[in-house]
Amino acid sequence: MGNKYLSERSLKSVWHPCTQMKQHELQPLITIVRGKGVWLYDLDDRRYLDAIGSWWVNLFGHANPRINAAIRDQLDRFEHVMLAGFTHEPVVELSERLSKLLSNRLGHCSYSSDGASAVETALKMSFQYWHNSGRPEKNRFISLQHDYHGETLGALSVTDVPLFKDIYAPLLRSGAHVLTPDWRYASEGESDRDYALRAANALEGYLQENHSVTAAFIVEPLIQGAAGMGMYHADYLKRARELCDKYQVHLIADEIAVGFGRTGTMFACEQADMIPDFLCLGKGLTAGYLPLSVVMTTDAVFSAFYDDEAARAFLHSHTHAGNALACRAALATLDIFEQDNILVANRIKASYISEAAHPIASHPKVRDFRNCGMIWAFEVETSDPAFSGNFFQAALKQELSLRPLGNTVYFMPPYTIDEQEIDLLISGTLRVVDSC
Repeated sequence: MGNKYLSERSLKSVWHPCTQMKQHELQPLITIVRGKGVWLYDLDDRRYLDAIGSWWVNLFGHANPRINAAIRDQLDRFEHVMLAGFTHEPVVELSERLSKLLSNRLGHCSYSSDGASAVETALKMSFQYWHNSGRPEKNRFISLQHDYHGETLGALSVTDVPLFKDIYAPLLRSGAHVLTPDWRYASEGESDRDYALRAANALEGYLQENHSVTAAFIVEPLIQGAAGMGMYHADYLKRARELCDKYQVHLIADEIAVGFGRTGTMFACEQADMIPDFLCLGKGLTAGYLPLSVVMTTDAVFSAFYDDEAARAFLHSHTHAGNALACRAALATLDIFEQDNILVANRIKASYISEAAHPIASHPKVRDFRNCGMIWAFEVETSDPAFSGNFFQAALKQELSLRPLGNTVYFMPPYTIDEQEIDLLISGTLRVVDSC
């Protein structure tokens, strides 16, 4: 049973995400049959280094024995029970450990299965908080230019990526987008910090005029992922927290992509020494194993829903909320962080990758090479309208899985990548850039 045969079957039965299916009539889908560490293997035993963490989720490699063991243990107990009227030890322990990581300042966890659902949860919580608090006029949301928060209708309403949003505009609730702090948009001679503070001034200008009807400001902390890995100074977040407090607006931190060590700290918000009103986590929460996301919030928010009246409760649910198997995977993930001192190890690894990547940063076709924690990105100057797909195909020939965002190439490898694999990643990427 060959790859072409399975690809053809998939094209007839599976509607693949973010994919123009017709393109795969000429470029067959790759059938993966196993994974080990940073490597994925296809039907012909060809291997591909998973340099983007399978869409930003894989932290500790494929088929990680410690996470496998935790899931197998839970399988022998039970797989799932609804959280309405029931609870279980894995979800309680996970909630307590997540809260402890944030100094117990976000002590209430609401679980979903994916990032967009977590964003929907946070938006609805903020909306209903103000309703329950007697201020129903505070029902609008703001976000950054170029922010991405998911593709459900609520999440798209606060997303500013035309490729995903424009076609569905008639279905969406209107919102506002304020100036991005992404330093690529700074004026010549303007530092990343100065530009971030200029963007924060734009946020204040908006809040001065609209705070009375604004429920929350939602932001991707430090890195705007789908917009091409736009990076910005942490002082923007610090100032945003001050402004949201001043104007009585909730701050929602969407750390779906950047949580769990991706920016160099466990959570990106730590680098601004601030705590949001709502923290959305997912992707790396289970190290990429199983769908699980969570919204964490404060006692103040929780208390606005705590009442004898059922209608004041948060009437929002997900069938597999707090799934026991996923929670055990998440607990095993947190164990690895603690036992292997991952954040310290990552700083050493990030330094090695940045040093090894100097030839990429200085390449004549490369612009705006940048790094934050365990994320690297750069733009390739090209006139090829099919650059992303062509780069992806060329990278496969170098044993690399790289999926550019437009002309932005980025690395988000599993934290288990070793020096030999890093060298292969850098040298293979250079050959692809040379060939573009």
